[in-house]
Amino acid sequence: MKNTNIHWEAVEADPRFQQLHRDKNKFLWRMMLFALVFYFLLPISTAYFQDISRVKVWGVINLGLVFALSQFVVAWLIAIIYAKRANAEFDARAQALVKDAHNIKGVL
Repeated sequence: MKNTNIHWEAVEADPRFQQLHRDKNKFLWRMMLFALVFYFLLPISTAYFQDISRVKVWGVINLGLVFALSQFVVAWLIAIIYAKRANAEFDARAQALVKDAHNIKGVL
């Protein structure tokens, strides 16, 4: 069985952890802000800019419907972007912290 005693105060005090937390927080807030703005553009555009929603794109499909369906695409893109960034950067940095945390002896 692995030793799971980790000195969490030392981990939190580690400048690498603090920088990881700041970087991840900054990235997530930007993604959330973009998602919220994009999401609320749909009800705002349908309420105040109805003529844009009536523009025909192809047959009975109009610009409003395309924009509404793009909400799903944007949600998936945000998830993919986050997963790639987390796998490439955040997880590697966190793994290094976990590895070092097991080497720190401290009292819980």
